[in-house]
Amino acid sequence: MNESNFLTLEEVARNLKVTRQTVSKYIQSQKLNAIKINKSYRITINDFEDFINSNSTIEEPQISYVNKTKNCNLEYLGKSNEFEVINSIKHGDFRMIDFKYPSSKNMFIFGDNYFVLKKLLGSHKSSIDLIYIDPPFGTGQAFNSIDDNEVYSDRLVNSEYLEFLRKRLLLLRELLSEQGSIYLHIDKKIGHYVKIIMDEVFGYKNFINDITRIKCNPKNFARSAYGNYSDMILYYAKYRDKQIWNDVKEPLNEFKKKKLFPKYHPDFGSYTTNPIHAPGKTINGDTGSEWKGLMPPKGRHWRYRREVLDELDDKGLIEWSKTGNPRKIVLAKDHKGFKVQDVWEFKDKGLSYVNYPTQKNRDLLDRIILNSSNESSIVLDCFAGSGSTLLAANKYGRNWIGIDNSTHSINVVQNTFKEKRIGCSFYEYVPYD
Repeated sequence: MNESNFLTLEEVARNLKVTRQTVSKYIQSQKLNAIKINKSYRITINDFEDFINSNSTIEEPQISYVNKTKNCNLEYLGKSNEFEVINSIKHGDFRMIDFKYPSSKNMFIFGDNYFVLKKLLGSHKSSIDLIYIDPPFGTGQAFNSIDDNEVYSDRLVNSEYLEFLRKRLLLLRELLSEQGSIYLHIDKKIGHYVKIIMDEVFGYKNFINDITRIKCNPKNFARSAYGNYSDMILYYAKYRDKQIWNDVKEPLNEFKKKKLFPKYHPDFGSYTTNPIHAPGKTINGDTGSEWKGLMPPKGRHWRYRREVLDELDDKGLIEWSKTGNPRKIVLAKDHKGFKVQDVWEFKDKGLSYVNYPTQKNRDLLDRIILNSSNESSIVLDCFAGSGSTLLAANKYGRNWIGIDNSTHSINVVQNTFKEKRIGCSFYEYVPYD
């Protein structure tokens, strides 16, 4: 039995935008044919298509869906049916064009990512842990290399652009694992429309963050507007709270170190001090008793048991002022780092410093990969460009898949990987005649 010819109740419910229980009622009332396999029901694609054709206007489930969630949909001409996008037949295959590393699981596929992603559903459905994409921004422009050769076109705009992106997001959702997540990097001019598309595809409840990325130095242009020096990254999980999240901290840099730990100890290095008492009075407990001839200040208690205070003092970690006031020494070297916030400063380098016109800062990609994937994960970038995402994934021992239809992209990636001796199998998507 080929399971790709069958849909689960969950898949039918998602395509119809109804609950699983509603699908069960359709089956019980014999409106929808289903086959029982083991203990679960499966619906053939043909039976599902017959059901859609027989119930072309299903008003009540759509209204119920809108009322019970915060999701909203963008309506525009030429919007494709979700079921057709995901389940239409694939007409092509991958042809190997470079296979110098036969042991490598990593691959770069040259071709239109819409057809490549559809083909990958046959082998990688629900298996990708992390997707980062930096698609065209719908600017209506063409982007050139430093040699003034056109690298890729960004001439799709408005609803055409949104549908171009939506169709690919639907396929990417199917490729994500249950613990997977997606980061979409986009310009603010169109990003708010893309946010609605992503709510529709992934569900509002799976939205995690709208990250502001500072991309350049402040601008001083003449037009009547505020300077534009940031773009946005939309972060969604396949299933919220199930996604991989390693909570990598932002390290203490020298500027913050000097600000937060202004003192210096010859043995311990940079440090600061904190009070050893806290608000609230302890009447009978150990933390309200006398320690080294001192009582806690009025209305307060010791933060630690007196035994712990003795240990700290013996280790030289209590600083006594000239007036005899004790404070705990806190060392910079013990700082665990800061929780990463939703404003990131990762500025792009100029065109003369990169080999692709929209190449992103690799420190940004390091952060995303370390936070949202594990060493066993597969990372996917279907707008691979210069291959920066693939390089970052490879750096941290992840498996990866890159896709792009630009000849400049595949040439840059091949040359870079050859120079760095990175194993990769290169394929081309070839449509059937």
